[in-house]
Amino acid sequence: MIKITELKKIYRSEELETTALNDLSFEVKKGEFVAVMGPSGCGKSTLLNILGLLDDLDGGSFLFNGTEVAKFNDYKRSDLRTENIGFVFQSFNLIDELTVFENVELPLIYTKLKEKERKKRVDEVLERMQLMHRRNHFPQQLSGGQQQRVAVARAVVNEPKLILADEPTGNLDSVNGNEVMQLMTDLNAQGTTIIMVTHSEHDAKYSHRIIRMLDGQVVTENILA
Repeated sequence: MIKITELKKIYRSEELETTALNDLSFEVKKGEFVAVMGPSGCGKSTLLNILGLLDDLDGGSFLFNGTEVAKFNDYKRSDLRTENIGFVFQSFNLIDELTVFENVELPLIYTKLKEKERKKRVDEVLERMQLMHRRNHFPQQLSGGQQQRVAVARAVVNEPKLILADEPTGNLDSVNGNEVMQLMTDLNAQGTTIIMVTHSEHDAKYSHRIIRMLDGQVVTENILA
């Protein structure tokens, strides 16, 4: 699904040049669950932003399902994201003024689905995530674990081929964190490819493979399953 070859990303200011990704190469196959680990500043989040087509690269190749996307314009990137990628963030990123239903529906607003089909799709996902009883609640009325389940529901409502998760349990206690990781495992078992950035060795063990980064490069890869 994804093939990264000699990827480079450099951040420049008037006085400083910082290499975030340095000739980084790896592949992720369809249906894999991959954890990316490494110390702060090693390039994990930069990599996730590039994989999510939220940031440019300064060199190298990025193939998504066999198509070179490195030079895509903003319109093509947005189109590919909408159709293929779901995001789960550490901070949930829910909109406080919207209900659970409306937060989950949001990605579908940008598609051509009619309102009736959107409602059906959202209700199905909320049922799957055991959130139907919370569909008319607002984020501040939910626990942290429930908010992250809403965030996962929003990520999968468009039936993406790939989920990018950035520290998905970082703001949760162990019980809610395990629940979210089980959700991720279930989604992967149903065929969704997952790439997860994490500092947690515990969470990484849910994956099939751990990629460890240092100074913008892959230093080791461990296959778990």
